[in-house]
Amino acid sequence: MIPDTAQARLDAIQDRIARAATLADRKPESVTLIAVSKTHDADAIRPLLDAGHRVFGENRVQEAAGKWPALREEYPGIALHLIGQLQSNKADEAVALFDAIHSVDRPSLVTALAKAIDRSGRRPDCLIQVNIGDEAQKGGCPVADLPALLAQARAATLPIAGLMCIPPQGVEPAPYFALLAKLSRDHDVAELSMGMSGDFETAVTIGATQVRIGTALFGERPPLEAQA
Repeated sequence: MIPDTAQARLDAIQDRIARAATLADRKPESVTLIAVSKTHDADAIRPLLDAGHRVFGENRVQEAAGKWPALREEYPGIALHLIGQLQSNKADEAVALFDAIHSVDRPSLVTALAKAIDRSGRRPDCLIQVNIGDEAQKGGCPVADLPALLAQARAATLPIAGLMCIPPQGVEPAPYFALLAKLSRDHDVAELSMGMSGDFETAVTIGATQVRIGTALFGERPPLEAQA
């Protein structure tokens, strides 16, 4: 059962993160909670901001641009993460708006982001999204292509901070999280963006440094017809 206030939901998730981190002999503060506010309007987000939370994730550039500039004026210190797929032609907007981009997954996007960063002077953290389950319908760089994409990103001086993944649905996520953690060690990147509402505790025990929590903080997303 989800607690009935934003503060209670936030406290409950932070307590669960802390317990999982402690089990893994990690410090709870080594894990960043990204509140996934996609499809939720400013009025739904404000209670979490009022509770003191400042790190949020959005899936779409256009949706984020419609609500976050005003919220940032109202609440200082917000860090905004793009966790959804990014079209190369939206690179300039994404670099201007976000503090981290989790979905770098192909050479053309590396090129577009590098140019956008050069033009703007802003350097959001970039994470390579890995298609950890080799799923044809899912975004992300194939595991086999990761070394080449990382080499390209580094050559372009993209600020690569780490890796991100979304494991296949309906199966035990731990092996996929463990594979991403191994890849991060092999390629000397620090941040691991993995774990969502249903599996974040497992992700934390395996090394997640960023967890992306939506439903457990906001409740179920509005139906599609209500999002129009």
